[in-house]
Amino acid sequence: MDTGELRRRILRALEESTNDAALSRDDADAALRRTEANAAARAYEGFLANVAVPMLKQAIDVLKAERQTFVLNAPAESVRMVAEGAADTFLEFVLDSSGNRPQVLGRVSRARRRQRVVVDERPLATGKAVADLTEEDVAAFLVTEIPRLLKR
Repeated sequence: MDTGELRRRILRALEESTNDAALSRDDADAALRRTEANAAARAYEGFLANVAVPMLKQAIDVLKAERQTFVLNAPAESVRMVAEGAADTFLEFVLDSSGNRPQVLGRVSRARRRQRVVVDERPLATGKAVADLTEEDVAAFLVTEIPRLLKR
């Protein structure tokens, strides 16, 4: 056999084996991301039911005593406290699975003047897994964001 022909075959085989390894690594990474996203979604459901909803109910009661009326809404896969009479003024928690690691975002929307809405969002607890979020994390977010929510 010609040396040139043998070289081409060997190089082609090496290239194919490298591509196969890269594909299997990508498949493994994708499977790991899916597993993490599914675990985060389950943990998020527990977070909503056991932490976020009760804490927002407490915050609404505190604000009601200060003559700031909010209502609790639980649209699909989130929880939101909305200013009564101002649907664009709210604070909510949502699961963000778009990044490398799923995380809970706190989102604050404030209606300003006519037709102007300002929306800010940030992670509830940077670097913390969804399953590890606590009432203290929610309280810290609320204490920081509620005064900003109520500014006129």
